[in-house]
Amino acid sequence: MNLSNLQANGSANGVQFIEEVGITIAAQDLSPTMVSQDFLKFSGIIPKDWELAQKPVLNPAMAQLNFKNGISINAQPRSITFNESASKKKFDDITIPNIAAEYAKKLPHANYIGLSFNPKILLPFPGNPQAARSYITGSLLGSGSWKEIGKAPVQAGLNLMYLLDRCQLNVTIAEAKIQQPQQPVMFAVLFSGSFNYGLGNSESSEDKLQKLLQALGFWQNDMTTFRNIVTDKFLAATELAQPTEEESVFPTI
Repeated sequence: MNLSNLQANGSANGVQFIEEVGITIAAQDLSPTMVSQDFLKFSGIIPKDWELAQKPVLNPAMAQLNFKNGISINAQPRSITFNESASKKKFDDITIPNIAAEYAKKLPHANYIGLSFNPKILLPFPGNPQAARSYITGSLLGSGSWKEIGKAPVQAGLNLMYLLDRCQLNVTIAEAKIQQPQQPVMFAVLFSGSFNYGLGNSESSEDKLQKLLQALGFWQNDMTTFRNIVTDKFLAATELAQPTEEESVFPTI
């Protein structure tokens, strides 16, 4: 998650947060050299007017394309990932699900393995460098003598796995830092989700493509599910979900 140029978003309960969405497609025979800017534009996967924000990286080990509109496309052997900031955007304004679908359709005979939808929510704690750590080790993990080892406050993260009706969801919670130009470092808690869809082993390429596109079609449901989990399950029981009217603990940045 690129933390250098992010905007805050708000949930229904007033919590301010920063969002990003990512989509990873895995395929046995995918090569980074198949992700050039020319291929993406000439095949109609991305619009021709998209401009690169910096020089692209393209070699057999990796491909990296960062566009001025904030969308990035990264590939390595056997996988390609599309990332986009989702802060202050409606579902209809988020582009990468359509881009990912077009990419898969243009390579219908690829041996697709799976798809992962990866939403992230970043909760900043302006002016309180210890709040993010205290939230994880206090509110989420509770008390225990394990916290008192060593000469500095313990750092912690959580890795959780949930089995949903349609897929497996992994959630990671960890400390993070936001560094913006000419601004002090801001501490935050980062919630990272991964909705993982397998495509089976014995189906034909056509069947796997259809399953991939079907799984991709769940992204809005997955995003809503992830937002609800973060705000209703992790934050509802703490004061973070109920900022005072005078000053929210998650102001827009």
